[in-house]
Amino acid sequence: MAIFSAIKKSLASSTKRNSFSKTLLGIKCLSNVPENTVYGGPKPQNPNQRVTLMNLRQKHKKGVPITMVTAYDYPSAVHLDTAGIDICLVGDSASMVVHGHDTTLPISLDEMLVHCRAVARGAKNPLLVGDLPFGTYESSAHQAVDTAVRVLKEGGMDAIKLEGGAPSRITAAKAIVEAGIAVMGHVGLTPQAISVLGGFRPQGRNVASAVKVVETALALQEVGCFSVVLECVPAPVAAAATSVLQIPTIGIGAGPFCSGQVLVYHDLLGMLQHPHHAKVTPKFCKQYARVGDVINKALLEYREEVTSGSFPSSSHSPYKISAADLDSFSNELEKLGLSDAASAASVAAEKIEATESSGGTGTSD
Repeated sequence: MAIFSAIKKSLASSTKRNSFSKTLLGIKCLSNVPENTVYGGPKPQNPNQRVTLMNLRQKHKKGVPITMVTAYDYPSAVHLDTAGIDICLVGDSASMVVHGHDTTLPISLDEMLVHCRAVARGAKNPLLVGDLPFGTYESSAHQAVDTAVRVLKEGGMDAIKLEGGAPSRITAAKAIVEAGIAVMGHVGLTPQAISVLGGFRPQGRNVASAVKVVETALALQEVGCFSVVLECVPAPVAAAATSVLQIPTIGIGAGPFCSGQVLVYHDLLGMLQHPHHAKVTPKFCKQYARVGDVINKALLEYREEVTSGSFPSSSHSPYKISAADLDSFSNELEKLGLSDAASAASVAAEKIEATESSGGTGTSD
């Protein structure tokens, strides 16, 4: 009987533990991923879930073009999210289109991390890729891994992108992949190398340069990159690289034969009409809108309405104070010796009442 009693107590204890475990699973204490997706195997892409490398591989295998656009802050990230863009790149191009520099070189890692965090809060569905800025990964593989780790841990990114195909860059990419971080390569025109290239110059326009583009892309694939950006190379060269690679190519100024395309947010929207930006807007960029003109028009209208006194009108002055409270308020101001303030409050109330009675919109005399 003592044995049966012990078994009964053990079963009761086990039942309690199982019940407790189920409770934990119910509130997702054991994982930050719902139970039914852990080790569940590949599933079809859900438009309401984050794009993953698996999703990109499936698109690439089926020949479905991949879309990528840059974003640098919360609003632009929300726009990309709403549009269903596959990859959101927090690019070091922020140095030019956000910070106003002539090149991508000046932006720091700390500045990039601010952009990354803002984008991560706004883009819930695209795969998030953060650029490693110039000077943060070239010295050693150790430096490259440290920087990449910060981009994921502090920036909230899913992957990183690095430029170039020099042996040290290939080594850096390999080390980052081996550290468990997804890497996107970048060959052709690499803006961080303009000191060597002699400016923003297209690549692959002669035999040696074209072969180098293909060989570099292959080397990046060999060390584990999940994708390669091809920038400013002739379309046949991009087609050759795309054909020989088993990973997706993302073109920018590289023709229509890549696995996908990327453009800078400000460029494709026609965001900036300032002469400085016109000087650096690339020839290959298609403007899908002229948002900059709309912004300029809105700002001019705002300035004119404020200057004329037509803004804010009564419809944009929604907060009211009762006549009784206004009288008491004026009396208190009088007691404080603030007669001018009491008079100003009364005059303002009279003007608002007169405007509302006449159906007018302005507040000026």
